[in-house]
Amino acid sequence: METRQQGLLDPEPVTEVDEEMVSDVDLNNTLTDEEREEILSELTKLEEDISTLRQVLASKEKHHSELKAKLGITPLIEFKQNFNRSWYDMQTSTAYKKTSETLSTAGQKTSAVFTTLGTAISRKFGDMRNSPSFKSFEEKVECTVSNIKTKVGSQGGGGSFEEVLSSAAHASAQETPSNNMSESSDHERTC
Repeated sequence: METRQQGLLDPEPVTEVDEEMVSDVDLNNTLTDEEREEILSELTKLEEDISTLRQVLASKEKHHSELKAKLGITPLIEFKQNFNRSWYDMQTSTAYKKTSETLSTAGQKTSAVFTTLGTAISRKFGDMRNSPSFKSFEEKVECTVSNIKTKVGSQGGGGSFEEVLSSAAHASAQETPSNNMSESSDHERTC
């Protein structure tokens, strides 16, 4: 007798059996002729019952389809009803409720963070706008715009807008940082 390679689920090595041993064992010897006929008869009856049940089931399915057709229930309507039922079942599930609550909490926290961030940015812009350097810059811009308006209005079409803009820029560039504070009050009076 030879042994085969052991498989993953085999607890013990499998041995091959000689063909002579198989022919010596007759499995039909355990049944008598009467028992064999009885089993064949029972098998025939079961096959007939299965055939009858298939016919009855086909008849019932046909009647089922006819009743649905009379009620106007189409496959699309059935699909919608099944989908709605499944959606409802999902929404009432514990996992969905927990996920929904978690996302809601996360959304509220995110909203609070953005609100706090927006408030902080607004406060910083307000502080920056009230700073002396921004005020000085704002005054320079206002004076430059005022000077441009004055020059354009007084020249009455004698000079182009580009010429007035370049002369105002040239005048602003000639101002020195030390003169800015003393001149800013002069500019306020002239602007």
